[in-house]
Amino acid sequence: MKLFEPYLLGKTELKNRVAMAPMTRCRALGNIPNELMATFYSQRAGAGLLITEGTSPSPNGLGYARQPGAYSEEQEKGWKKVADAVHAHDGRIFMQLMHTGRTSHPLNMPAGARVLAPSALQQEGGQMYTDSEGMQNMPVPVAMTTDDIRNTIQEFVHSATLVIRAGFDGIELHGANGYLLEQFISPVSNQRTDEYGGSVENRCRFILEVAEGVCNAIGKERTGIRFSPYGLNGGMAPYPEIHETYVYLAEKLNAKGLVYLHVVDHSSMGAPEVPMAIKQALRDTFHNTLLLSGGYEKNRAEADLQSGLADMVAFGRPFITNPDLVERMENNYPLNTALDMNTFYTPGEKGYTDYPKH
Repeated sequence: MKLFEPYLLGKTELKNRVAMAPMTRCRALGNIPNELMATFYSQRAGAGLLITEGTSPSPNGLGYARQPGAYSEEQEKGWKKVADAVHAHDGRIFMQLMHTGRTSHPLNMPAGARVLAPSALQQEGGQMYTDSEGMQNMPVPVAMTTDDIRNTIQEFVHSATLVIRAGFDGIELHGANGYLLEQFISPVSNQRTDEYGGSVENRCRFILEVAEGVCNAIGKERTGIRFSPYGLNGGMAPYPEIHETYVYLAEKLNAKGLVYLHVVDHSSMGAPEVPMAIKQALRDTFHNTLLLSGGYEKNRAEADLQSGLADMVAFGRPFITNPDLVERMENNYPLNTALDMNTFYTPGEKGYTDYPKH
């Protein structure tokens, strides 16, 4: 099957076309990666590419309790343990850089950090879990100034440089799931009247400047990006220019030479399905690797690879309960489907590193 064939991602040799999708797991005590996390990722190194959970490029980007960061020396040392453990198992790993923007709460942030967003618009109906006080309503964010925007771009660049220094094979910019980069893209969360708001081109400006800065710092062959058209996470909602927006982004990112475009369809989790017209338009527009994810199983993944719609396919939750997912799929071993959702975001090894291999 094509799914299990080696694949060259830019200059990175992968042993198959399977990726482990980024999944928030909240095990980073004090926002610092640890040995438990190194174990989790190395257990799953059978995937051609591992993509880490969303990791903040700055204190301002922390949204969730125990979310890891990648901006301090201590965090760099922690992530080096993860990269070394994955490479020891002949795996390849990209880090997803995720600034949560308005999807945050001060109780999950260090002193002095600010909840920032394109506009001072509270996430509707949003609540955030905090270790200290349980569920809390999300605050009204601070609308970013031009200086805030410039500083945040530099935070992404600094973080990406740190990640490569820690031994990672590349990074994925999180432009999906209602976090900061998508907050700029969408008119639902961006009501600015300056050069970063209004038209499709203006709303895409920030994400393109982040991508350019990161590519210049670490190389375009080490830089990917994730999008979720029609995703509802983070208070997002569909808007008329979705198709135009993502084709425009694909054109610009293709010109910058990013190594992959990762498109996630959240319809298996209740969001509207991403129309095939958008997926095909992105396939036609973006000429490097197109990585698709969202509710895949082996046969549908193979079909999309054979048709040319995708170059790689990412699996999420099946990797939680099956650390050896690739081996199981390749050998038709039964999958463990006993997923304990109560341990998705709790600290400790239960529901994290204690799922057995075949």
